[in-house]
Amino acid sequence: MPKFKGKSGAKKRFAVTGSGRLKREKAYRSHILTKKTQKRKRNLRTGTLVDATQEKQMKILILG
Repeated sequence: MPKFKGKSGAKKRFAVTGSGRLKREKAYRSHILTKKTQKRKRNLRTGTLVDATQEKQMKILILG
């Protein structure tokens, strides 16, 4: 049986924490920033965890 290759796009976007959760960056901060408020841009800077309902699916994509 061949080894399963994880999806390289998912590997670049998600990181596994020490406790096994998945870290991700927030969307909507790449362009058209002039109309967004400072508060909104500041909150988009911080990373967050993947929702628990999708964690299992994402781990399959990353780790195989």
